[in-house]
Amino acid sequence: MKQIARNVRRACACACAAILLQGAHAAPAFIDPLDAPAVPSPLAQRAPVNGLAAAGQRLVAAGQRGHILYSDDRGATWRQARVPVSADLTAIAFVGSLQGWAVGHDGVVLHSADAGASWTRQADGRADPQGQGRPLLGVWFDDDRNGMAVGAFGLALCTDDGGARWRHCEDLLDNPNGLHLNAVRRVGGAVYIAGEQGLLLKRGADGRFAALPSPYKGSFFGLAGKGTTVLAFGLRGNAYASGDGGQNWRRAQTGVQTGLTAGAVLNDGALLLLSQAGHVLRSADGGATFAPVRQDRPAPAAAALALPDGRVLVGGPRGLQVQAAH
Repeated sequence: MKQIARNVRRACACACAAILLQGAHAAPAFIDPLDAPAVPSPLAQRAPVNGLAAAGQRLVAAGQRGHILYSDDRGATWRQARVPVSADLTAIAFVGSLQGWAVGHDGVVLHSADAGASWTRQADGRADPQGQGRPLLGVWFDDDRNGMAVGAFGLALCTDDGGARWRHCEDLLDNPNGLHLNAVRRVGGAVYIAGEQGLLLKRGADGRFAALPSPYKGSFFGLAGKGTTVLAFGLRGNAYASGDGGQNWRRAQTGVQTGLTAGAVLNDGALLLLSQAGHVLRSADGGATFAPVRQDRPAPAAAALALPDGRVLVGGPRGLQVQAAH
């Protein structure tokens, strides 16, 4: 009996070892998203989208797992771009119809010279010990040479040669606590940055970004505006408009209590705000009051882009959707 018991234990041990060995062989090796190109997918249009931009008449969207898509028929159909990484992308910007930049997790910066059809890597956090792989959350370019990318824990990168070289420029920002920088955008004649804990910055003539008096202590997720009106929006339905370059702000009446996560300006000058719950809000009075725009299929928004026909392209957790804006 003892011999039988020993044989049973030995057989069980061998079986367990075989299972463990088989499991070890079955486990796929980790591949850094910075080393893995974005995988073509017929469902990419329905995957999360975080950033939208116009490259001339072309629409370009960036999102999860390195997916970048582009459309030449105002969002009716989309094609997937060739992208050398599969890191999640958070923001995208274009200058003119050809030159574009996309940024995202792992401190990655991508560049396109063909209106978003293909992309090359300009920088990433793995090659930047100072950045430590922190995600980039916003990107802006004034022309095809001068631009800026901002991100988590006060990360700020600048270039004056189209991204051939990126340098840390946190010293130009009035952000001593290293607060998250969620968006950077030109509105009218000035460049603004919005961040957490009510942080609002504005670039001066000397190139430095000075803190503006903030009307709110919660996080701002984005910026929108036109001419002399700049709109900052964020948590809990909070949005504030300024008509004097950010020195004075008035609270907008949005009528919602959920996070406002995207903004756009229509061709007629109306301001749009979109929420993480699918609200589309429109203001025709410079951001003082917003009224809801009825949607047949509300979708949570992470980015918005006004279209020439008066509608708005929305990107978010459910992918891409063209919605009414009136």
